Amino acid sequence: MAQARCFWEERLKNHNKTKDKILTMTKVCPDSPEMKAKSVCEAVAEPISADVSFASNRFPSYRLGPDDQIIDEPEEDEKGPSVKDVVDKETGDLSDQHKRLSVRDLACKFDKNLAAASKLVAEAKSNGVTSLEGHVMLKELRDALEAMRGRMDGRNKDSVESLAVTLTQHEGGIIQERFEVKKLASFLKQASEDAKKLINQERSFACAEIESARDLVMRLGGAFKEQELCFKASQDQGPNVKKLVEESQIEEKSAYSVKLQRGIGRIKRVEGSKSCPYVLDGAQSLGSCLRIRASSESASDVSKCSVQWYRAASESSFMLSISGANRSVYAPEPYDVGRVIQADILSNDQRFTVATVGPINTAAGLQSRVETLLRKSNSEFTVVISQMNGQEHASRSHVFTVGKTRIKLSRGWITKAREIYSNSMQLCGVRDTANVPAKALFWQPRKGLSFLLTFESEQERNAAIVLSRKYAYDCSVTLVGPDD
Repeated sequence: MAQARCFWEERLKNHNKTKDKILTMTKVCPDSPEMKAKSVCEAVAEPISADVSFASNRFPSYRLGPDDQIIDEPEEDEKGPSVKDVVDKETGDLSDQHKRLSVRDLACKFDKNLAAASKLVAEAKSNGVTSLEGHVMLKELRDALEAMRGRMDGRNKDSVESLAVTLTQHEGGIIQERFEVKKLASFLKQASEDAKKLINQERSFACAEIESARDLVMRLGGAFKEQELCFKASQDQGPNVKKLVEESQIEEKSAYSVKLQRGIGRIKRVEGSKSCPYVLDGAQSLGSCLRIRASSESASDVSKCSVQWYRAASESSFMLSISGANRSVYAPEPYDVGRVIQADILSNDQRFTVATVGPINTAAGLQSRVETLLRKSNSEFTVVISQMNGQEHASRSHVFTVGKTRIKLSRGWITKAREIYSNSMQLCGVRDTANVPAKALFWQPRKGLSFLLTFESEQERNAAIVLSRKYAYDCSVTLVGPDD
């Protein structure tokens, strides 16, 4: 503001000097337009002397040149304008010059500019004073605030410390939340990757099931065609009454002979049991365990003997060895219902035989349980994996799902194994060592992978075996144990 004030004061001084110069020139200059016009008029108004002789009888013609010099024009033969016209013309020219070079107008404009400059200088002074006063007030206010802050430092020290502790706690909480967010993000990422893997696995299984279903449809179509051909052939041949009668007689005779053979076998077993040092304990029904024990003190320990279990359609028919059943305990499975179970014991180069009195009976309530499960598309059983690939395996409960086209073993969304029915799949009751043989089941989904599963009850285990074999048979697959 001080610089602006000095600028306007300097300009005002220059204007005053310029004004004085113009006024001085106006007073001194004799060649102003007014003085020229006045001298011309006085010269015209003076009387002309009679004694003066003129070269011409008219007023000489002239014109003004540079620096107001009079230049005579060449005389012309023609008669020129009158003196009055010339004076009027010169007077008009002088008045025009007067209007263009009026000093009063210049002075008036200068006065107006001077007044505006003075006003601006006054405003600049007032603004400078106000700014100085505001600066002083701001400085005083800053000093007062500094003094108040010094007084409040001691009082607010405790509150500031508590605030710092609170901020530290909040910062720790924010760091913990950030760690939890990162942990959750990593978990979600892993879950998304597992979901993608599961989706790809489900897709591959679905493709395999579609292919197997397509093959099944083709096989069923071929079987229907063969059945139709056989039916047509039987209709063409016609019934043969004599042949049917002969077949019925043969069946009656064979049944009678079977009864005789059973009686003879029982007599032999009773006679042999008197000399055999081992007996067979356990109920002869599905869901129980058959156990070999020594009946005399002279008999060797069963655990030191070689044992092999057999099954046969009747007491006199050919005995088929049960692969893998070489322990002193055997739990019959649904495939053994209606068959005789026999065990051979080899002790000190002597062979002893023990067998059930009759065929194995079915378990009570098993048929109704199976009929109930057949109404469902999938049947689920709770199991525990006791062994995996022949090795002990401690695990939590899993779900064993028996479907119409496949079997699956899973826990939650994690699938241990899932395979469609095929000739490489095996399923039967346990034949090796197990804690509870009547509840255990052997399942081989494919070559190189096997499980020993323990069910919650004997009925659940037997129902799972019956359902699996029923669905496998519908898919033209025979589901049995190893080497059966």
